[in-house]
Amino acid sequence: MIDRRGALLGVWRGARGGPTVTYGLIAACCFLFVISPVSGFNPGFGTGDELLAAQGTYFRRWGVVPTELMSGEPRALLTPLTALFVHGSWLHLLGNMLFLYVFGAMTEERMGRFAFALFYLGTGYLALLGYAAAHAHSEQTLVGASGAISGVLGAFLFLFPRARVTSLFPFLFFLPLRFPAWIVLIFWFVLQWLAARAAGAGPGVAYLAHVVGFSVGFLYAWGRYRGGDRVKAQAAATEGESQP
Repeated sequence: MIDRRGALLGVWRGARGGPTVTYGLIAACCFLFVISPVSGFNPGFGTGDELLAAQGTYFRRWGVVPTELMSGEPRALLTPLTALFVHGSWLHLLGNMLFLYVFGAMTEERMGRFAFALFYLGTGYLALLGYAAAHAHSEQTLVGASGAISGVLGAFLFLFPRARVTSLFPFLFFLPLRFPAWIVLIFWFVLQWLAARAAGAGPGVAYLAHVVGFSVGFLYAWGRYRGGDRVKAQAAATEGESQP
């Protein structure tokens, strides 16, 4: 997905072994999904109603339940971290991992492995906490890494605004078009913000978590790197979709 002639060259020069945190996060999410009752690969969870019950228990144990989190229950306080490694379907998993792969490597190289790992987990936690605070009485379970990945997108926007991104836009008949990252990511953010305003607390995509994560990621990068570490020259191309 990323142009290895340029975009990843700095990654391999700046971090021996490549973006290991990004790859590790992807591997962990994929492994945990495969062994979960959601993937359908583990016959130990049964079939039919038994499998559905196992999935419900799995989501409630490891996902964020806003009413429980906002009550301050000790176990629930950890769920914004565990929920980052839980996904609700193959499409949910693959979409998130694609975006993490595309945007995570360069962001990790700029921040450094340890800082990037803390940034990813911290941004993801705040994104899910923000959603839970806005829907404090909801009992719908929230899972997925998209809040943390939205934070990565926000940081990428500040750090690499002129990186060229190849995106597919449905209203343009899915033609692959190349734009600066700032155009694609701001467009994505506006879509998430509009969707968050229209969405409720029921089942579906937690757009508000995307908005919170993106905002936290951008503000962190602005506060941390505005002194001169920002890449102002046009960066090499990356490729991705316009929507996670």
